[in-house]
Amino acid sequence: MNKIDQKGSISDVDMNKGLSREFRELLDTLKARFEKNMERHLGMEWPKVQGKLEGNNEKLSSLKKMESTGGEPDVVGYDKKTIEYIFYDCSAESPVGRRNVCYDREGQEARKAFKSKNNAIDMAAALGIKLLTEEQYRELQKLGNFDTKTSSWVKTPSDIRKLGGALFADRRYDKVFVYHNSAPSYYSVRGFRGSIRV
Repeated sequence: MNKIDQKGSISDVDMNKGLSREFRELLDTLKARFEKNMERHLGMEWPKVQGKLEGNNEKLSSLKKMESTGGEPDVVGYDKKTIEYIFYDCSAESPVGRRNVCYDREGQEARKAFKSKNNAIDMAAALGIKLLTEEQYRELQKLGNFDTKTSSWVKTPSDIRKLGGALFADRRYDKVFVYHNSAPSYYSVRGFRGSIRV
């Protein structure tokens, strides 16, 4: 059972009890990133975020996968209606462990030669996250300069996808651009960014 100090907050030491070493290390990494980038989550406090994470092994597992594939997840918002903290991949460039992928399985299977080993939609599902939408991607870009050398697939509206296309975005010339490509295409500098709610 967690101990609460005189101010009513749960101490980090007590919250870490019962967690695997792997998850304790993850929490330390997330805490350090949270404290280093306070402009991304003004008015939020790490103990409250950690309180939502502790004991939620499913979400911790997804955040661990985001971290291990180069996403550098961080808190970017709080939904008062659902009482959830929102994490986005905040790596400077598109996560290195998620590049060279087509948009989705249909696009992956459509290639006749040089098929990619994976696709963004299936990878996101395996990680337990959702691709950022164009709107979310633009929100992220208000918090810093991301994808100045790479690009990231974003969730593509069904009407575009039905016609064979998919959307990706990046930042160039200090502006955010959203482009289209055929869903089967893939490049060494294009990955995808995701979000998760806790």
